[in-house]
Amino acid sequence: MTDTFSDRLVTIFGGSGFIGRSAVRALAQRGWRIRVAVRRPDLAYHLQPLGRVGQIHAVQANLRYPDSIIRAAEDSDAIVNLVGILHQSGAQTFEAVQAAGAGAVARAAAHAGASLVHVSAIGADAKSESIYARTKAAGEKVALEVVPKAIVLRPSLVFGPEDDFFNRFAAMARFLPALPLIGGGHTLFQPVFVGDVASSIVAALEGRAKPHTIYELGGPEIKTFRELMELMLHEIGRKRMLVPLPFAVAKLQASIFEMLPGKLLTRDQVTLLKMDNIVSKKAEREERTLKAIGVTPTSLEAILPSYLWRFRRAGQFARPTA
Repeated sequence: MTDTFSDRLVTIFGGSGFIGRSAVRALAQRGWRIRVAVRRPDLAYHLQPLGRVGQIHAVQANLRYPDSIIRAAEDSDAIVNLVGILHQSGAQTFEAVQAAGAGAVARAAAHAGASLVHVSAIGADAKSESIYARTKAAGEKVALEVVPKAIVLRPSLVFGPEDDFFNRFAAMARFLPALPLIGGGHTLFQPVFVGDVASSIVAALEGRAKPHTIYELGGPEIKTFRELMELMLHEIGRKRMLVPLPFAVAKLQASIFEMLPGKLLTRDQVTLLKMDNIVSKKAEREERTLKAIGVTPTSLEAILPSYLWRFRRAGQFARPTA
């Protein structure tokens, strides 16, 4: 661990989430003092062992209440906004969290005189049919307008030990005889390791990324939805039918699923799957990628076995030792 930045404070909004945990760990290793701003600080205590005593602490903030955001950002040298949702629920709407909320965080960063790293997603598009994608684009726009030197990071599908994608489908494969391939399974993804996303956040905060720039973060491989399912099934040692599901049928099913607890699938998610989720050629040409900020992308095969082993048939495979 280095003490290079031990006098600097970063406030991470949404720091207790999947990407947040890796970001907190990476920043703690670099010696940053870390304030984690979350709706429920009591649910962020598990982050404290990731750093030295007193290095990491949690405060209360809700993106729907600007005053709480201003208080959480006070005296910060840098702000990281990781808050995002996969589906809407009650007052937690895409507009409230990913658009208006992003604006509130940006204004708090400007008020504190802090730099800003805003984490969005590949597919953010103001003209998209998807509400998720439109509000992601709106969040990027306001972040760059309010804090002109802000850096935006757009990851593709993020994978790692606590991801929602591979863990969810691996769990489904334990009980279901078949898995659906929405739209035929042709959608392209460029999965990026959560640790690499965390490293890119560190790079942005420490001056290794260009200000007022949108970076697109993808891993070393581009795979179809079908190929990702096949890779997951191989890792857990199970054979399951992969059944193509037309978008129209998937949207009809999603209209039912989104009404149930857990929202296994929503119509907006089906809409998102109509577009490929990969780093654009323009971002590659303009050097707005992981490699451009000094991060070497990690492959799926290097990480998936380390956490999908628990979904394997009992006794079929030993737990990886490395």
